[in-house]
Amino acid sequence: MSARIIELAEVRAKRAGRRSRPAKVAPQPVAHCENFYFWRGASGSRYVHSIYSLIECPELPKTNYLLVKRDEISGQRTVLGVGLATHHAPSLNLAEIRQRGALLGANEVHVHMLAGSLKQAKLIEFDLRASLYGLDTATMVHH
Repeated sequence: MSARIIELAEVRAKRAGRRSRPAKVAPQPVAHCENFYFWRGASGSRYVHSIYSLIECPELPKTNYLLVKRDEISGQRTVLGVGLATHHAPSLNLAEIRQRGALLGANEVHVHMLAGSLKQAKLIEFDLRASLYGLDTATMVHH
């Protein structure tokens, strides 16, 4: 079995009929892949996230995201915030993510865009929050 890395920026550029510009900084290696990171929820489910710098993050549709501080020397990642972008306008989602990320001191945005519905996205947010912050899921009310 083999894996292929797809650069979303290149795909978008080809669809738009323009040539993609080379990245100013080469991406740093991440766990299993350069552009993706897997976070595990309290349920044991693994969620793949696309990685963007806080500054270079594109406008986003309704989606799950993590605000992350990545240490430049050790490469260690610390989650500073778990969120769900819910605005209809992708530019408002990006503005909210950048503002919250800047306030928390994040330098990366990890985006999970595979939720099939708003209900599923909320469950993913809860699962990640419970795992990352050690919430006791047994005492919480599920709706």
